[in-house]
Amino acid sequence: MKLQNTTLVDEKVQELNEVITPQIDCKDCGNCCKSLMINVTDAEANAVAAHLQLQRNDFDMQFIEKGSAGTLLINSIPCPFLNNTQCSIYEQRFQGCSEFPGLHVPGFSKRTFTTFMHYNRCPIIFNVVEHLKPALNFV
Repeated sequence: MKLQNTTLVDEKVQELNEVITPQIDCKDCGNCCKSLMINVTDAEANAVAAHLQLQRNDFDMQFIEKGSAGTLLINSIPCPFLNNTQCSIYEQRFQGCSEFPGLHVPGFSKRTFTTFMHYNRCPIIFNVVEHLKPALNFV
């Protein structure tokens, strides 16, 4: 029975996300860029460094922090590429940025904790959750 409820929630989140996301222009908000820790791959760092016409070493010195497990992170919050509410490297933005808030990714029920951490920050998450409550008779 629990699996059916989880599946129902996941399906409803995906449906609501498809309706709500196109109604919200993330470039008018930028809240995620003001508060998220951004993971970066080597390929992404190379692409952004090239776009900014920086040597990779210079890019790393200016923008990257290396974690103990070899992970790469943007070294500041808010993101240094945020200009007012818009990303100055939008076309080259990192995968984690382009996928946020991730409601389109299957398995929402397994990520509720991290999703709800952004409830008051992301209008997409807020609206999906608020529409989810009556859809599941949760109000």
